[in-house]
Amino acid sequence: MTRWQGLGGIRAGLFLLVWVSCAWFGSWELNPNNATRLFAAIRMVEDGSATIDPFAPLTIDKAQFGDHAYLDKAPGMTLMAVPAVALTDAVTGDRADRYQPSVFDLGFVDYLKLRTRVAAATGSALLTAIAAVMLFDLALIVTGGVGAGLFAALAYALGTPIWGYSTTLLGHASVAALFVIALVGVARGGGRWLAVAGLALGWAVVVEYQAVLAGSVIGFWALWRHRTDRRAIWPFLAAGLVGVVPLFAYNLFAFGTPFRIGYSGVVGFEGMQQGLFGLTVPHVAVLREILIGPTRGLVWVAPILILAPIGLWQLAEARATRGLALTAAGVALIALLVNAAYVYWDGGNATGPRHAMPLTGVAALGLAPLWASLHWGWQRAALALLLAGSVAINLTIAAAEIFAPPEYRWAWWQAVIQLRFRHGDLRTIPSEWWGWTTWAGLYLWVAVAIPLALWLVQRAWRLSPRTRCQM
Repeated sequence: MTRWQGLGGIRAGLFLLVWVSCAWFGSWELNPNNATRLFAAIRMVEDGSATIDPFAPLTIDKAQFGDHAYLDKAPGMTLMAVPAVALTDAVTGDRADRYQPSVFDLGFVDYLKLRTRVAAATGSALLTAIAAVMLFDLALIVTGGVGAGLFAALAYALGTPIWGYSTTLLGHASVAALFVIALVGVARGGGRWLAVAGLALGWAVVVEYQAVLAGSVIGFWALWRHRTDRRAIWPFLAAGLVGVVPLFAYNLFAFGTPFRIGYSGVVGFEGMQQGLFGLTVPHVAVLREILIGPTRGLVWVAPILILAPIGLWQLAEARATRGLALTAAGVALIALLVNAAYVYWDGGNATGPRHAMPLTGVAALGLAPLWASLHWGWQRAALALLLAGSVAINLTIAAAEIFAPPEYRWAWWQAVIQLRFRHGDLRTIPSEWWGWTTWAGLYLWVAVAIPLALWLVQRAWRLSPRTRCQM
């Protein structure tokens, strides 16, 4: 595999652009999906307990076992938040028990807000930035084009609701990033990279249980692609087991047995009793809503991904990249079908089809060969405008509202733009912590991010095309 020279600046700039963009904005700390994960992390750090009893009245997302309330989600995001809570407590000298656990105690709300922001910045935002750089490298390998790699990476990280979900403690953005990391690990091969892939797949299951379904496609490709190299397969399998060990450790700590999960005690959502914890069979009508429906349709919040299947088809035409293309397409398809099979497929308060978000990174790989196949001129200009439009849409989502209420039929326009963005109801670091107005906080991001993005584009333009690497 050829070594690519002069790309360190692009990688560093891309990482900074994505991470700063995700960390700059925030999500509502008392959203039940955010809160229940943070409550569990706070209790583990400050009380050495897995129960969330003091905070249980503040969230509808919880499990009940006996007299105690618990996290009802997979524990991965909570475990990732534990260092953030511990660090923030150490720096501020603050604890939750100094406040009344109430939405009316503004000190408690600020306490939660700070820890939510730090946990998101060191969790999903960090993973998304890492995955964006790795997707850039993978796209560069398969197309030989720096611009193609940058286009795919920016489309994934900033042109889809992954941007907004990276500001939360929900697991969708993390799983999407882990799928990208695993895909790159398998594509690169060798014991070290396969160990990275196995660890990523194992941890994805700890973050979201259903990740085992789409992630198994990458796992099977790893076993097939490297079937003759047993010394590389063993690190992959061993790392995968290591990756899921924290799940059993948490279950043992919380419930006294490694084989009980929070979903088995969920309260208030009877649909979770259907099928396998709410998973039944895919429904065509639901799939249509996930893709093009006005309330949750992917096309309205990530229009750039409409063209990804074309690029994956182009990748599949070449024998050297056929396995990669089929694997990426398989992950995306299964993620869609899992979403379409879930009783609560719409995700409640959500902007876009949040349960389908894990498909975004692997699907965005298809945008690289599509870009590379076009000639300079109106075709690439049109594609660049589509990406710019997708980024603009997701800027408003990340800044204003990633948790759009389900009662709004045209969720992005009505719940994000009309209800919040146009009134300056935004969440930015300067407006929440420095006393700035929300618009000033947004303008500062623009002043930093736009020049950095233009520098990346200019740098990619100047780098001459290279010979495509063989996989």
